[in-house]
Amino acid sequence: MESLLSNFTSPIVMAFVLGIIAKVVKSDLEFPQPIYKALSIYLLLAIGLKGGVELSTTAFSDFIWPVVATIALGIITPLIAFAVLRYMGKFDISNAAGIAAHYGSVSAVTFIAAISYAESLGESPEGFLPALVALLEVPGIIVALMIPQIINSGSGSIKKALHEVVTGSSIILLLGGLVIGYLAGPVSFEPVAPFFVGGFQGALVLFLLELGMITARRLGDLKKAGLFLLGFGIVVPILFGILAIIVGLWSGLSIAGSSVFAAMVSSGSYIAAPAAVRIALPKASPTLYLTASLGITFPFNITLGIPLYYLIATWFGG
Repeated sequence: MESLLSNFTSPIVMAFVLGIIAKVVKSDLEFPQPIYKALSIYLLLAIGLKGGVELSTTAFSDFIWPVVATIALGIITPLIAFAVLRYMGKFDISNAAGIAAHYGSVSAVTFIAAISYAESLGESPEGFLPALVALLEVPGIIVALMIPQIINSGSGSIKKALHEVVTGSSIILLLGGLVIGYLAGPVSFEPVAPFFVGGFQGALVLFLLELGMITARRLGDLKKAGLFLLGFGIVVPILFGILAIIVGLWSGLSIAGSSVFAAMVSSGSYIAAPAAVRIALPKASPTLYLTASLGITFPFNITLGIPLYYLIATWFGG
């Protein structure tokens, strides 16, 4: 319970809530778009760089099983999400697959917040976790987009959608940062560490302030989404989080690493997946998949999900 309460007093979470409040009370607060874009680039590149540096000092045997676990969950989770949406929620094939693509992928911001939360508790999650973020972003989207093609030969362009995902800024920055950090190593990274490590938390607070405002703009779509999608956006991530904790501990991740892994697997993408779904599944409704991933699951994970996964991981791994 103490760890749960500490998350609510985190500047990151409070900045997110402030962003929501600002829009609910119709404040004129606005975040300059160029600065928001610059913060996105900074955060993603910083994650990649720090992960690459850690990876350069990590034995291959330590992260091979987490990699296998990540790929496996990247394939399984969109299939589960599609089945729940299609056969329990009665969504049509395009919308079920479109939403499933978001839950098969990952939210990099949720990952960042989970890392920050674990470190605020004095924990040290595995340094190679950013590599798993980059790895998890693509398979789930591919699997989900292939479902309509298999069922009824959907008309969307899979090839173009996959190109959009693989060449997207988040993948380029994460993978590029990983490679640079890996090749540079701890010694060469040291001169730029004050900028990419020291300023990270402050940039994250500003970024979450803007995401709070973005989330608030989607709150009105909850009425259109319906109660089933509201329940889906909370219950399914929790189930995915528990599954990720079990698999993460089995693969050798620490309790802190497994809780961060759970936050990754339970999150819904709202950057890479929407771009791919827009191209491959034009009939899928953005109101449904963006409301689910950004309007429901993201705020749940940021406020309650992350500390909940840590508590569950502690219980399973204790």
